[in-house]
Amino acid sequence: MGIYDLSGNEYNSKLALALQKIKEFEIPEWAYFVKTGVTKERVPEDKDFWFKRAASILRQVYIRKVVGISRLKTRYGGRMKRGCKPEEFRKGSGKIIRTILQQAEKAGLVEKATGKKPGRKLTKKGIELLDSIK
Repeated sequence: MGIYDLSGNEYNSKLALALQKIKEFEIPEWAYFVKTGVTKERVPEDKDFWFKRAASILRQVYIRKVVGISRLKTRYGGRMKRGCKPEEFRKGSGKIIRTILQQAEKAGLVEKATGKKPGRKLTKKGIELLDSIK
């Protein structure tokens, strides 16, 4: 069993439970008052939202090898309702993504990539954690 054997929702929920046990992953005070993007009307109601988003971001880094904040903002964006005008795409919040990646760096799961493609990539410890989820 690996990351590709489970559905995304099932894998992310199991990984979120594992991330709750890591002390570096803690919900910042401001996270309870911040929307996840301009397309949203309210803040997330799920109390475990932070860990679920962190699990989703780590899974994206695993799948894409090297990924930056801008690419993740696009991934977590959505359609902006504009009244009578047609909907348009808007990117998601960068602060949430940036903070989660910084927490993952402190935990030793992610490191900054050097080379042609800038962004973050998983460390050996991060790959082992993601592979251990079954």
